[in-house]
Amino acid sequence: MRITLGLTGSIGMGKSTVAAMFAGAGIPVFDADAAVHRLQGPAGRAVAAIEAAFPGTTGEGGVDRTSLAEAVLGDDAAMKRLEAIVHPAVGEERAAFLADHADAALIVFDVPLLFETGGDRAVDKVAVVSAAAAVQRGRVLARPGMTEAKFEAILARQLADADKRARADFVIATDTALEETRAAVEAVIACLSAPQSR
Repeated sequence: MRITLGLTGSIGMGKSTVAAMFAGAGIPVFDADAAVHRLQGPAGRAVAAIEAAFPGTTGEGGVDRTSLAEAVLGDDAAMKRLEAIVHPAVGEERAAFLADHADAALIVFDVPLLFETGGDRAVDKVAVVSAAAAVQRGRVLARPGMTEAKFEAILARQLADADKRARADFVIATDTALEETRAAVEAVIACLSAPQSR
């Protein structure tokens, strides 16, 4: 019996690093953000629908993520219109990924807004990647083009870290040595691979 693990965490928590650790251990990882990038990239199948809904936010390279962010951040109605375009398309990519890895005993779904979109109900277990708030802030504000205002707008759309941790089956800390984080990932894999967890 296959187990699906939802991997989530707020911006700047180190989720991409943890996802890479799962992949490095041979676990298939579906990256929802990467799927969105493909759908919104050059010749991506969501580009035309996004341009129709948000004129001037696309070009030859696909969706201009900065322009699109300016069009939707802080506007709930606009965000819902965007999600109505993107979420079904990501769902189709996810279904294809599941079919491609039908024999895998454990599959990880790397989804930033897992709780916020109700995706936690579609997986067997949830792992939350977490770090201290000061570490998170430092990581995010070091990103190119990031501002305090943009950071706060992104945080406002995300469930608080404490709430995510409270709802998680596993919490993986990333404000520790890399080896400790990797050990936590390996412990999750071992736990979910144990016969009693199936």
